[in-house]
Amino acid sequence: MDKFTNMETFVRVVDAGSISGAAERMNLAKSAVSRRLKELENHLNAQLFHRTTRSMRPTETGLAFYEHCLRILEDVREAEEVTSEAHCVLKGPLKVAMPSTFGVLHMGAAINDFLKLHPNVEFELDFNDRQVSLIEDGYDLAIRIAELPDSTLLARKLATVKHVLCASQDYLKQHGTPTNVSDLSDHHCLVYSLSKDVGHWNIEMPDGKSQKVKINPVLKSSSGEYLITAVENGLGIAHLPTFIAQEKINNGSVVTVLPGCAFRNINAYAVYPQTRHLSRRVRTFIDFLAERFDGIPYWDKGEY
Repeated sequence: MDKFTNMETFVRVVDAGSISGAAERMNLAKSAVSRRLKELENHLNAQLFHRTTRSMRPTETGLAFYEHCLRILEDVREAEEVTSEAHCVLKGPLKVAMPSTFGVLHMGAAINDFLKLHPNVEFELDFNDRQVSLIEDGYDLAIRIAELPDSTLLARKLATVKHVLCASQDYLKQHGTPTNVSDLSDHHCLVYSLSKDVGHWNIEMPDGKSQKVKINPVLKSSSGEYLITAVENGLGIAHLPTFIAQEKINNGSVVTVLPGCAFRNINAYAVYPQTRHLSRRVRTFIDFLAERFDGIPYWDKGEY
């Protein structure tokens, strides 16, 4: 019996919540995963799971063993990292999730440059605006642009993301230019569909007070790239991050609306699971991103 392999398989099953989920993530047959668990339980002479037809929950003994396995596997990974570091080689897999538009516009180029420095790193990239579960889905880290809820995850701020209201000159000529926030309710508004409240925009007034403005969402989309093209085509007014809108503002294809008002800034973070030893690959990549985004065009002291 390969104790180490069976312990690793056991941890994957606990994280996935099922044999089938663990088998899929490990690219193994379910029968192979089941066999490893049976070998482990027989070796320990202990029941590690409460099994039903729908789920597998670790027993109290299983949970205690899971914590020990995590520490042992981390120690093994740390030993591998130290050995690689001694030979000045950064290698191995990095599974990263990121927002689709930000990923395409900025993360892609950053990862390309990182790979030129560290060609033995193997990236698996997930461009998805919906939040993934880092632990359950086996991600090393995620890039999130949001107000982060309290969690067991750790986060490092990369930058502050600014937002603007923008529209095309053609739209404003046809529908008029808003002169105050109350005018927005009479305009065609283009909305990011994954926002918490698609029926309102919270706007910071010039006097520093916040005002919740009811809007008329005539178009909703989960793609920021699509929304900026809709703005260019005169379909309405959108609230977008400047990492999407700034290039269009600079070339004059769209203009800012109500420039005296602002939106509360949100931050871009590198988010990663809490472990005793952060892998050198993850640590080096996060350091690279922090330095990279601090100097990117249109970023002012980490703001974009």
